[in-house]
Amino acid sequence: MQLLALISLVISSFFLQQDTIYKTGKATYYASKFEGRRTTSGEKFRNHKFTAAHKTLPFGTKVIVTNLNNGKSVEVEINDRGPFGKGLMIDLSQAAAKEIGLFGKGIVPCRISYVLKKAK
Repeated sequence: MQLLALISLVISSFFLQQDTIYKTGKATYYASKFEGRRTTSGEKFRNHKFTAAHKTLPFGTKVIVTNLNNGKSVEVEINDRGPFGKGLMIDLSQAAAKEIGLFGKGIVPCRISYVLKKAK
């Protein structure tokens, strides 16, 4: 019983050290010509992976992107910087764009959410 209480305490303290952040903006997606090019993080860009570019979030951050036009969501990992177009918040791989119904539409309003870990 004490072990269960200890595990419960550790798990709850882990969750208390985090805040979920929500932001709204506009999402777009990478053109096919970027396939195989190096991202800012050094990885090769692959349109079939669930990755994204954001101007400031740390590489490796997991982000949930929701298309506000249809409510569809996808989880992506930040591995690049951008987008740099006016008013754009996140640039998705084509696989991620297809998952939320963005592919072929160019730009959609979106909400991103991610967990910001606090320093202990």
